[in-house]
Amino acid sequence: MVNVSCKSKQQTHSNFTKNETTQIIKKLPYLKKGDTVVIISPAGNLFNKKAEIQQAKKLLNGWGLNVVLGKNIFTQNNQFAGTDNERASDFQKALDNPNIKAIWCARGGYGSVRILDKLDYSTFIKHPKWVIGYSDITAFHNQIHNLGFETIHAMMGISLNENCEFLEENATSLKKSLFGNQLYYTIKSSDYNKLGEATGQIVGGNLTLLHTMLGSKTSIKTDGKILFFEEIGEYAYHIDRMLQSLKRAGYFENCNGIIVGDISNVKKNSTHWGTTIEQLILDVVKDYDFPVLFNFPAGHEDINLALILGRTIELKVNKDNSTVLFKK
Repeated sequence: MVNVSCKSKQQTHSNFTKNETTQIIKKLPYLKKGDTVVIISPAGNLFNKKAEIQQAKKLLNGWGLNVVLGKNIFTQNNQFAGTDNERASDFQKALDNPNIKAIWCARGGYGSVRILDKLDYSTFIKHPKWVIGYSDITAFHNQIHNLGFETIHAMMGISLNENCEFLEENATSLKKSLFGNQLYYTIKSSDYNKLGEATGQIVGGNLTLLHTMLGSKTSIKTDGKILFFEEIGEYAYHIDRMLQSLKRAGYFENCNGIIVGDISNVKKNSTHWGTTIEQLILDVVKDYDFPVLFNFPAGHEDINLALILGRTIELKVNKDNSTVLFKK
């Protein structure tokens, strides 16, 4: 990452009082030693991933937590971890079991949206618990956010292996999130950043999933909030298409700020797009004066820092270093 020399509007004023959030999001009970976490796979199958799940269990056991596995976690139904009903059954049992204090998704891929409408959250609302994951798990983050509860965007079960150089950094941020230690990140600023300060609940996740939710009851409201998104394996024109769709749906109209995570493995199209992905994003939001932070290490790269979605954060996008503080 490089030092910042803001290429858009040279914004330096504070947005701390702009578009204050009115949606009430409930904080969940933090974990303590002896609590039980279930690992499930609500989307893609775990073919040849048993070793990674054993590593995930070892990690949580090292934190003093008990670990159980969903009945269908290693079931295979083509690309899915079981049928829609089998995956939904594991998720539902985890939501309803009062002894389960957190649900850790083993992987994403595709399939979460297929079971969204099969889930009953009536027991969860009375006894909420953490839901953890990223990528395709954004579908559940959005659904639970609209119910009024926090979730955790973070590494998943198959993210672990003995050769991952950044495992400790990722795991530490997840542990802090679960056990109630305050999250505070300092990020080296990008030349493309839009400078400024903002406060608001952080929401979002994978861009494709945010786009998929448009027009449904699982689409989120961004008024007074700070939108985070990341993506992998898309063409530049499709990233633009999805962002334009979010724009037309009002996602940026009363938004307080944007945090851009990893935009990984952008596909090469036969017709060159002509700008960087950063400039593409800035062009979409050029009519708005909120700060934009690029290169936040969350998404499909080695470093995938935990974000407590729904939590109020203070975002400061400065010339040299930028900060993200999660308020307690």
